[in-house]
Amino acid sequence: MSSVDTESGLLARLATRSAAWSERWFPNTLVFAMVVVLVVAVAAMGIGSSPAEVSEVFGEGFWDLIPFTMQMAMVAIGGYVVATAKPIRRVIVRFAQLPSTPRGAIAMVAAVSLLSALLNWGFSLIFSALLVRRLAERESLRMDYRAASAAAYLGLGGSWALGLSSSAAQLQANPESIPSSLMPITGVIPFRETIFTWQSLLLAAVIVVVCVLVAFFSAPRGKAVKTAEDLGIDPRDPVEDDTPRTRPGEWLEYSPLLTVVIVALVGGWATQQFAAQDPIVAISGLNTYNLLFLALGLLLHWRPRRFIAAVGKAVPATGGVLIQFPFYAGIAAIMTKAANGDGHTISHYLATAFTSVSSPWAFPLLIGGYSIVLGFLIPSGGGKWIIEAPYVMQAASDQGVNLGWTVQIYNASEALPNLINPFWMLPLLGVLTLKARDIVGFTFLYLVVLFPVVLGLLTLLAPTFDYHPPVIPAGFGG
Repeated sequence: MSSVDTESGLLARLATRSAAWSERWFPNTLVFAMVVVLVVAVAAMGIGSSPAEVSEVFGEGFWDLIPFTMQMAMVAIGGYVVATAKPIRRVIVRFAQLPSTPRGAIAMVAAVSLLSALLNWGFSLIFSALLVRRLAERESLRMDYRAASAAAYLGLGGSWALGLSSSAAQLQANPESIPSSLMPITGVIPFRETIFTWQSLLLAAVIVVVCVLVAFFSAPRGKAVKTAEDLGIDPRDPVEDDTPRTRPGEWLEYSPLLTVVIVALVGGWATQQFAAQDPIVAISGLNTYNLLFLALGLLLHWRPRRFIAAVGKAVPATGGVLIQFPFYAGIAAIMTKAANGDGHTISHYLATAFTSVSSPWAFPLLIGGYSIVLGFLIPSGGGKWIIEAPYVMQAASDQGVNLGWTVQIYNASEALPNLINPFWMLPLLGVLTLKARDIVGFTFLYLVVLFPVVLGLLTLLAPTFDYHPPVIPAGFGG
């Protein structure tokens, strides 16, 4: 029996049925992006913009996010490459020997997933999945494989957007990544005003503690436990193909010489970067962040051939980002540039609507709830932010809500739909040899618990901020 059984509770059974329905009836997420293009194009013409103007701004804006698209793809690749390196695998083996009880093992997986996601969401997915497999090899532990796998996914559904690889926070901190249509509305917002505020760190800490407690107390016991063996899964890794070189031309692929040279160059460059500026400012640059992760991956794999093989395995996980982000950029262009005779855009009308139905104290609830709902349809933190930011940030300015905290309202809320949306589960499920329906009954429970906790804290902490107008870089020409 692969799905959650009746002993796991009503919520788990409902979530499992919901997952089965979505797997049967939901189209690929690219289709949702295309549908949104259609909707906003019709809406733009509905407010008075001409078809010619809508087509023009869509085509001109389609490639606005190319640098950011590549950067986010490299986040996934860098995290995967580091997590699959042999030295990291040895760390995983040691971690797997620590817990002495099934509940303790599942709680540990939850903590590891949540904390590592603050560093890199791609690393969290693969590292946590491999940890579950190593724990499952301990037959005497009798750990529920489904519950542990769900715990391994918590980084993507709980903490990642509050960490260094947050799409929205990274975009807002990097002037070169912000589309020209968005810059006048949001300005540049450094990490010190988003993920490194004490309020954001407190929120992340509460999410970690709550999820670890839920993981511990919700772990199946007794007859309800389904181990990897019960599910017909062999958690042992297949034997790696480490075939020796056969051609003289391959010797550099197996030699660490080039690895040492490249890592030394990156190390020298990074030392200069961190010495010349505030370390928080330095690490907030996506190019710096990605280069450091790739260099670490290269160092850990040691030989270029192993590094290249790891990159090849990571690339399929970036397909959704590469093809969907340009559509999101086109959507944002239509919403912010296709205007009617009065010079008003869709973004203007949406911002006005949010302002009219909200107040500063209710703003986090409204925007958080809205981001959660939209997140079920558009499972992309960065892509969806491009769509939401123009009118959400304008509404925040109109209400006098701190723009940095508005980014975090979006971040904390946006992560929650990932708990039951199968889009980002795929890399993890591939490693674990499971289907979404096998774990979504457990992840749905986390969603139910986190929903009021996250929205409540976002609302309570909002008054601790003051409003500051957007900071536009000198020389920005719009």
